[in-house]
Amino acid sequence: MVNRLMRVTAHTTLDLADAVVTGHDFEDERDAVVDATAARRQPDHVKLQLELDNMSETHLPAHMEEVRLTPEQARALAADLEKHAGRVEAAADSGSSSEADSSSTSTAGSSSESTSE
Repeated sequence: MVNRLMRVTAHTTLDLADAVVTGHDFEDERDAVVDATAARRQPDHVKLQLELDNMSETHLPAHMEEVRLTPEQARALAADLEKHAGRVEAAADSGSSSEADSSSTSTAGSSSESTSE
C-alpha cells in the first residue's frame, strides 16, 4: 500500500487482511492492515488500528481508524473474537464433512449457512 499512514513492522498484528468498506451508496473489498498495540512506556490504553488500501479507492481519502480500549474492553473484544473464530472453524469443519457426505450419495442435499450476530 502506497501512501500508508500506519507503520507496518514485523510486530504488526495483521499486515494483510481482507476488509470491506461500506457507505450509503457503495461497498468495496480492500486489503487492510490491522494492529493491536499499546505504548511501550506507561501505557494507559490498548490501540486497535485499521487502515484500508487506498490505491484504487475513489470514495474515501487515505485514512486510518483507531479505537482506544481500556484493558477490560480489549479483553471483551478478544473473548468475542475467540468465540466467533470457534464458530467459523466449527462451521468449516461441519461444512467439509457435509461435502464429503453429500459427494458420497447420489441425492442432492441442501446446505445451511450460519447467521451472523
